[in-house]
Amino acid sequence: MDPNHASTQSRRLPVWLLIATTLLVAVALLWVEQRWPASPVGTGASAVLPFAAGAIGDSVPSPLHPGAEALKLVVAALIGALISAVHRRYPGDKPISRSLAQAQILLCVAGALMMIIIGNSFARALGIAGGATIVRFRTPVEDPKDSTVLFLLLGLGMACGLGEFGVAGLGAAFLCLLLVLLDWIIERKPRAMMLDMVSAGPQFPAEYVNQLLAAYQVQFEQREVGQHGQKATVRYYCTLDPDTPLQRLSEQLTDADAAGLKSVTWETQKKV
Repeated sequence: MDPNHASTQSRRLPVWLLIATTLLVAVALLWVEQRWPASPVGTGASAVLPFAAGAIGDSVPSPLHPGAEALKLVVAALIGALISAVHRRYPGDKPISRSLAQAQILLCVAGALMMIIIGNSFARALGIAGGATIVRFRTPVEDPKDSTVLFLLLGLGMACGLGEFGVAGLGAAFLCLLLVLLDWIIERKPRAMMLDMVSAGPQFPAEYVNQLLAAYQVQFEQREVGQHGQKATVRYYCTLDPDTPLQRLSEQLTDADAAGLKSVTWETQKKV
């Protein structure tokens, strides 16, 4: 295997470490929940503890404590980051982009922030609902699994905003374990992609390209070869695992010292 590929693989956190971290966070949040419950049992008064949300029937809104509210946002961001890290290791049919991974964390924080702002005010809830209709997201989420994870992250963020750290911790741990379990139970199909490469010079570095693709366990078949001036163009039909890091592979293919390729383009094939 190519040494550069081995080094990039070693930088990926092992899944057991991600799961262990999530479980530790869940246990810590459960301890916080037991130490400082979100609302007193059997009373109709507002919660008197630092991070507690006001009861629905309270006539006086609960005061905001900057430190406690910041803690809710930090917990939401931490839960979003852990779930996003596990989801990137076990994605759906398509790899998770950098923007989607960031959106998962931000959505979890957004859920917490909305609950902090709303509190027990019905008028605030209507105001946020009305403002949300103005914002339109132009980028659709094609994978149903990604859409579901985003929805669950929003719910976990809302739990953090309400101060229900125990529920948020248990939900995050369960979701991470479920993502791993679903990946083991349901077999994932390999991706079919076309790889277009343009060399920097008249000679195409076929040996280096073939060795690198083999190191990443990519099955490939040469389809087209062309010559445009002083540049060679080659197209490969590739079958690869959905977890194959295309960005790192492309960076190594375009390494000026090793390959001599000017550009690399991956195109998903809907039909094999």
